[in-house]
Amino acid sequence: MQANLEVLEGLVRRLDISVPMDPLETEVQSRLKRLARNVKMDGFRPGKAPLAAVARQHGPGVRQEVLGESLQARFGEAVQAHQLKIAGYPRFEPKAGQTDTTEMTFSARFEVYPEVKIDDLGTAKISRPVVDLGEAEVAKTLEVLQKQRRTFESTDRAAATADLVKFDYQGTVDGAAFEGGQGEDFAALIGEGRLLHEFEQNLIGTKAGDSKGFDLTFPAEYPAKDLAGKVAHFEVQVKDVQAPVMPPVDAEFAKALGVEDGDVEKLKTEVKSNLEREVKRRVQAKLKEQTMELLLQKSTLDLPQSLVAVETERLMKMTEADMQSRGVQTVKLSADMFTGQAERRVRLGLILAEIVQAHKLVAQPEQIRALIQEQAQSYEDPDQVMQWYYQNLERMHEIESLALEENVVAWVAGQAQVEDVTTSFEELMGRA
Repeated sequence: MQANLEVLEGLVRRLDISVPMDPLETEVQSRLKRLARNVKMDGFRPGKAPLAAVARQHGPGVRQEVLGESLQARFGEAVQAHQLKIAGYPRFEPKAGQTDTTEMTFSARFEVYPEVKIDDLGTAKISRPVVDLGEAEVAKTLEVLQKQRRTFESTDRAAATADLVKFDYQGTVDGAAFEGGQGEDFAALIGEGRLLHEFEQNLIGTKAGDSKGFDLTFPAEYPAKDLAGKVAHFEVQVKDVQAPVMPPVDAEFAKALGVEDGDVEKLKTEVKSNLEREVKRRVQAKLKEQTMELLLQKSTLDLPQSLVAVETERLMKMTEADMQSRGVQTVKLSADMFTGQAERRVRLGLILAEIVQAHKLVAQPEQIRALIQEQAQSYEDPDQVMQWYYQNLERMHEIESLALEENVVAWVAGQAQVEDVTTSFEELMGRA
């Protein structure tokens, strides 16, 4: 078998592959005979069509099928012989000017995986957030949970932030009513941000039965363009002011949050455990983000454009599917919109694969199981969630990928200079 390798530009290679015609035609005839036994053709009973008629109708397709299989097989042998790592799929083209009828020669054009060079990481710096979780963070989380379960009761006092106010309103611009400028029994939670800030401020201090008129200026970026930047006058009639009532952190509260025996201390312990898991996840995400940026900066490699094209197509289809699932009108997406992201993902994938292979950072079964257990802990029935993962190869592959990323992050942390940075819980959560 002839299989000459030619190095073209960058990662592109070309193999010339010769396919003998006699074995190919023999296989074509064999498949046509098998096909003729059952094929349905107009004018003939099933399996009774003459071989010549079957060949006229199905011969080109069968020949193309056999030729494709033969090319793939011989290409695989050539790749193995030359010890090549193929990126993407080859493109086969018949060579021009062939006169030998005993064989056909094709050129297979393809890309190979690049050499990945990673600079020394010894001088690189990574910051690792260190969070001290205490009773204050547990108390704040319980306050959030209380707020989520608050009720409201009518009050005689003036409205304040966090109160629920029910009112009628009429708005005009230059003395004329406008669309959306009137409403009855409208309820708004002051401080929630559902209303314009200036409108909310005018509700503060009012009581049930009060009427009030005031002017406000719509922001220049207001969504309704015909109102943007204009001054409006509003008249409001307050019907009810309701103050929030927080549920006490007691046995009933604990039961409502899944603690069956109503033990408040057990609830606090569970809240702290959940916070610790979230802190661990956020810290790991921060480390991963820094690690990936560092590896991109410290690595040199050529990008196989075939892999970039495949990733670009995948991202584009994912975006289209997401838009359709959310009921967003489908628009024509351009591949250029995803090229940058695809290049980054392909580059990172090649770098991570190189590190995993070079340093044998394969995911161990116990590591995968620990990750699944961690994922399952936030669900009511962890065992069922674990079973859900183990029963699906695609989900298991996702967990394995997470494990490999963790291994790479740990390896980079072992090479670079890691500085522990004391961080508040709010700052880690992005609330500071």
